[in-house]
Amino acid sequence: MKVLFKTYPKVSRFVLALILFVLVLFISGLTSKGFIKEYVPYVSPVLLFVVTWLLYKTEGKTLASIGLNFSLKNLSFLPLGIGIGMVALFGATYLKALYLGETFEMENSIDYATLLLAFYFILPQVATEEFLFRGYLFKKTIEVSNVVVANIIFSILFMLIHVLDENVLQQRGLIILLAVSIPVGHLLFATALLKSKTLWFPIGLHLGNNWATRHLISNTNDSNSIFYLTDVNTFETWAPFIMFLVIFNGFFLLVTFLIWKWDKIVVLIKR
Repeated sequence: MKVLFKTYPKVSRFVLALILFVLVLFISGLTSKGFIKEYVPYVSPVLLFVVTWLLYKTEGKTLASIGLNFSLKNLSFLPLGIGIGMVALFGATYLKALYLGETFEMENSIDYATLLLAFYFILPQVATEEFLFRGYLFKKTIEVSNVVVANIIFSILFMLIHVLDENVLQQRGLIILLAVSIPVGHLLFATALLKSKTLWFPIGLHLGNNWATRHLISNTNDSNSIFYLTDVNTFETWAPFIMFLVIFNGFFLLVTFLIWKWDKIVVLIKR
């Protein structure tokens, strides 16, 4: 094993990381049952955290290499990301609603306990995805190639895990929506990681976005979201659907651009 690491250090690290990540997912699948699945769905992210620590440990590094240490500065990016993720989803949905003639309505009876508890159950899912697609392997791919290549590879992989689903594959429009939107989401999360130098930021963004998708704005009038849409449009032709994709994803790209340029924006504001 030591000979392999010395002879092929970069390839060996990729192989080791892949083996460990697959092992974690296998163990998570075995343990994701009954009480654990229903009340403590954190096996996967906790194990991925440990594995990431171990991988950096073998290189003589710490989790600070990916900003996963528990410094106040890095942890502050988690709530910041949650807020920005919510704003991004709200803004994109609002522009979409304006274009399609949909109306925002506020729920009359909101189940706040359900809304707050949702953060607890959504967090392990998004944290797992961030470890896998913006974590150790993503950073290593940048080291052996460049940011552009890494973003192309991991945006495709990130998109495929969402598209290669039996229910999705039966709906052509949904396939196109995910094939466009998921890579845009990856670009947002990856940019947040690279600019902040901490994985807490994309975890927060991902959590805020996913929570907002389910509990900030919904298409049904129930107590599980704050707002709901009326006069929801269904696409009969391709032209409005394509325009919707441009508007919706264009807003997320704007948010990504602002994060990418935030240091220059701060300088301009201070002037």
